[in-house]
Amino acid sequence: AAPRFAVFYAANRKQRQRFVQADLLIHADWVIPVDSPDVLEQHSIAIADGRIKAIAPRMEAQSQIDARESVTLSGHALIPGLINAHTHSPMTLFRGLADDIPLMSWLNDHIWPAEARWVHEEFIADGSRLAIAEMIRSGTTCFNDMYFFADVTGRVAAQAGMRAVVGLIVIDFASAWANDADCYFDRAITVHDQFRNHPLVCTAFAPHAPYSVSDAPLRRVGVLANELELPVHIHVHETAAEIRGSLEQTGQRPIERLRRLDLINPALMAVHMTQLETAEIELFAASGAQVVHCPESNLKLASGHCPVGQLMEAGINVALGTDGAASNNDLDMLGEMQSAALQAKGMGADACALPAEQALRMATLNGARALGMDHETGSLTVGKSADIVAIDLSQPETQPVFHPVSQIVYAAGREQVRHVWIAGRQVLHNRALTTIDLKQTLQRAAVWRDRILNDPA
Repeated sequence: AAPRFAVFYAANRKQRQRFVQADLLIHADWVIPVDSPDVLEQHSIAIADGRIKAIAPRMEAQSQIDARESVTLSGHALIPGLINAHTHSPMTLFRGLADDIPLMSWLNDHIWPAEARWVHEEFIADGSRLAIAEMIRSGTTCFNDMYFFADVTGRVAAQAGMRAVVGLIVIDFASAWANDADCYFDRAITVHDQFRNHPLVCTAFAPHAPYSVSDAPLRRVGVLANELELPVHIHVHETAAEIRGSLEQTGQRPIERLRRLDLINPALMAVHMTQLETAEIELFAASGAQVVHCPESNLKLASGHCPVGQLMEAGINVALGTDGAASNNDLDMLGEMQSAALQAKGMGADACALPAEQALRMATLNGARALGMDHETGSLTVGKSADIVAIDLSQPETQPVFHPVSQIVYAAGREQVRHVWIAGRQVLHNRALTTIDLKQTLQRAAVWRDRILNDPA
């Protein structure tokens, strides 16, 4: 652990400073970097200008780091901010609207009619704010979104100090957001330009799914994503019905169709991936494409099981997402880690499958890598953004602590997330949101509940 601090301290010797200067110094019982197997006991993190400036044993930090503010978090573990690699944040306002229904019926008979009736800028703003409040309170510091009016979600995220990748959605049918393919792409470029240099909000192309986007727009997505160097975020192989439909309509499985359209490449983030053949896994491994696993949504909609163990054995980067609150029904990445780990063990009949450390990596560094931002976030590393979550392990539910990572993945609940920093800014202090008016946010959610109940789609 000492070299993490020593390297930084050596770099400052030319200035002959006895002390490293920092804005904030956080002392915790455990620091879990994720980019190494180490769990650092009784360590401290120094933050300056929104970045991690040093990680050091507490005694060294106290004697050699001069911080304007110091916080001691006894019984707490510090982890990188969790990254929700797939969600539809405004759909929090549809939470519980249509439960216990298969995917296509859920979409065609309930969600799409509700969206046609209710989705506009006010709905998006209120739904996004509710989602961001929930995510921050459960330790998520970055989310990858796919929904209409991405500009509104981006603005709400920026106001809340939340890191976000907002999806430039493309779909074949008209919506409140766009009338046709040209309009979707015009809107996409406008939103991308709006956030081009934003410190927290960036963009990714988000064609909905192979069954809802035809060949010409998908080709155009591939061309523009390559030109703009953007990821492509899409639902793929979510259900057996999707595969059957694709074979009937095109004579190809969806992944083969995407391959023919030159979309299977390192920029691709394929979400769900529950229906896979060996050759498809090999194709993804060779291409460098990414997979986003959404275990709880897959289970709830009975969509299938993503073969996470096989994907990882093949060398594929697998991130973790919640999906939307309308199909999960929460945005709790701590719960998602536990579900992913337990499901992998049960499916593989192997208690060693997807250990806790790997589940945490999926929810942090793997997500950052999938989004192309692992240089910026995803691990507690000197020089990276100070996206940090403090989890209180002193509670009865997580005592005694033999292995902090195991306790976080298998036992901790989101109510034990006590503090959250994003780019060094504290957005959760002792369970209280600092950038979002929670009372007002909940009042707006109640307004939407009454509207939807009294005037259903």
